[in-house]
Amino acid sequence: MGGDLRPVGCEVRVRVPATSANLGPGYDSLGLALDLVDDLSVRREEPGTGLRIEVSGEGAGVVPLDENHLVIRALRAGLASVGVEVTDLTLVCRNRIPHGRGLGSSSAAIVGGLTLARALLREGERRLDEQHLLTLATDIEGHPDNVAPALMGGFTIAWMEGETGRAIRCEPHPELAAVAFVPATSLSTELARGLLPDQVPRDDVAFNVARTGLLVHAIIHDPGLLFAATGDRLHQDYRREAYPASWELMHSLRSGGQAAVISGAGPTVLVLAQGSDKLPTISPAGFTRQVLAVRPLGAH
Repeated sequence: MGGDLRPVGCEVRVRVPATSANLGPGYDSLGLALDLVDDLSVRREEPGTGLRIEVSGEGAGVVPLDENHLVIRALRAGLASVGVEVTDLTLVCRNRIPHGRGLGSSSAAIVGGLTLARALLREGERRLDEQHLLTLATDIEGHPDNVAPALMGGFTIAWMEGETGRAIRCEPHPELAAVAFVPATSLSTELARGLLPDQVPRDDVAFNVARTGLLVHAIIHDPGLLFAATGDRLHQDYRREAYPASWELMHSLRSGGQAAVISGAGPTVLVLAQGSDKLPTISPAGFTRQVLAVRPLGAH
């Protein structure tokens, strides 16, 4: 198996972006890559060295520094999918994506680990192609809406074909701009999903289907339609109790005509606009304001 991998002492590096999923109505389907990145590197060490992990920035002192680290789990899954294993590694993570805030930190770790696996392999681009990575990432994450933009960059539309995650990348409008209001508190995706009802009214489904189609058009062709296109009746209001301050901020911004949504499962509030000059300039208490360009590149 050693011949499958780059030599001992080789270091490979990956940069992987934050993402925002759902974007209002596009529940579990739409995603956007944002210009906030984690930098990951892994080096093959001499046999017997074992596993060493260094983490700085977000998650330092919190995430596990052993085989349970999500980047390592994903890296090993990627190699195992082509019959390769490696035990002696040094992983270094320089994290900027906030954890548990709805900006795709777990998807970045998964996609980052899989991309590191591809980089460690000889002929990795052929053996772990984009669809292979997307399938593996979806298996680990459970759904493809965040892992797709982390892998592909730009604006993505994701769906499931049976048990297989699929996605296409679309080029967002060049004037599309975003600002994130990131709260100090985190929220688990599992908790947020648990608040959703098993059934929703037919009128609400029809409302979201129309807005999702309109949102695809708005992001690609006409950001002037973003406010109408980001309306949602399927998930954000049902999760209100999980992020009351974020819900209030989102509705306050929407009352002022801003295309504000809950980013992913929350609690970050994301605002989309046609041009950065149209983004809100407020600094609400309890939130950090971050203007984030749309990132054309996924993990690379």
